[in-house]
Amino acid sequence: MLDVKTFVAISALKTIVAIVVLLTVVAYTVWFERKLVGRIQNRWGPSRVGPFGLLQPLADGLKFIFKEDMTPPYVNRTLYLAAPLIALTLALTSIAVIPFSGPVQIGNISTPLQVTDINIGLLAILGITSVAVYGVALAGWSSNSKYSLLGALRACAQMISYEVALGLSLIGVLMFSQSFSLQEIVTSQSGTWFGFIPKWNIFKGQFVAFFVYLCAAFAETNRIPFDLPEAETELVAGYHTEYSSMKFAMFFMAEYANMFTVAALASLLFLGGWNGPTFGFAEGTIAAGLLHVFWFALRIVFFLFLYVWVRGTLPRFRYDQLMAFSWKVLLPLALANILVTGLVVALRS
Repeated sequence: MLDVKTFVAISALKTIVAIVVLLTVVAYTVWFERKLVGRIQNRWGPSRVGPFGLLQPLADGLKFIFKEDMTPPYVNRTLYLAAPLIALTLALTSIAVIPFSGPVQIGNISTPLQVTDINIGLLAILGITSVAVYGVALAGWSSNSKYSLLGALRACAQMISYEVALGLSLIGVLMFSQSFSLQEIVTSQSGTWFGFIPKWNIFKGQFVAFFVYLCAAFAETNRIPFDLPEAETELVAGYHTEYSSMKFAMFFMAEYANMFTVAALASLLFLGGWNGPTFGFAEGTIAAGLLHVFWFALRIVFFLFLYVWVRGTLPRFRYDQLMAFSWKVLLPLALANILVTGLVVALRS
């Protein structure tokens, strides 16, 4: 059992490392997206700042810092300034309960590679991401602009609609794992069938739930083909039309941080999390922990690639199609998956 000072020191260190890693991932996800979309559209993408354009995120960050920070005179100043702060803070907070590996032994201290391990980690992430809609809603309303308000209304309706399907898609996973703890959900997917088929939830019959989750996650993060709140053709930029400089960058960072969160959650819930071969290293050692982080990161990169691939290939929905797809397609599929999964679990027991 750790004493209080050691526990606080380890938690503080893990918090700093998690925030630095997340912000770095956010910066280079932007670079990755620009390079990949460039290839899809038969152009180069970032290539001038640093080798292969790798310093482009740093240049973009400096540009945002030194741009003129304008606040329109007609906005509700308090809420206008609070909105991007709320969006970014909540986006960064969700990383606290995401486990990157199981417990690792460092000296005489055993600690999971996770800021905090709580037994309702999944509910905590769903709660944090649900509250994030307030940042968008406040941004649209406080800007005192019709474009921003319409974007915020679209975002609220969209996020509330798709949260229903997203939440229902996870119930099948919870039936199999019998826990809200992300550590225990990953542990329940360890091992293989016949020596080569992983016991991931997607192979336990949750492929329909995975499809529903994936579509709802795209909509929750306002990404193409569900980026109606930011539709440039009719809303200029949506709920952040009146934002500039670092305030706009905070919304930008929050969106990419949310992409990382839903990719990590999809990996944990459906694709076995950090489970993978450790090549003979004993569980709990630093080497095994680093391998777990590698397998987990590989799955996250796959989902981020999928985000960019969809952006480069699919057109945007009409708004009526967007809402109909949630309530008429994803919701019935999620309910049907719960029914079938419940029958399978009941028959097994």
